[in-house]
Amino acid sequence: MINRFIKAIAGTFIIISVLLSIYVNQNWLWFTVFVGANLLQSSFTKWCLMEDILKKLGVKDSEGDRCC
Repeated sequence: MINRFIKAIAGTFIIISVLLSIYVNQNWLWFTVFVGANLLQSSFTKWCLMEDILKKLGVKDSEGDRCC
């Protein structure tokens, strides 16, 4: 369950930041880079800040469900 939330949130952040970079300012692409860097980092370290945030908000972790 958490894994699906994380993918949905990351995808939403990326789409929003790309749209903001097109219609507002190109510097919003740095937010896209930030999201991508966090996804890459979590694949190596197996630690995801968004996973910790969602757990504190009460989202249940499915059996064997890990971030990204």
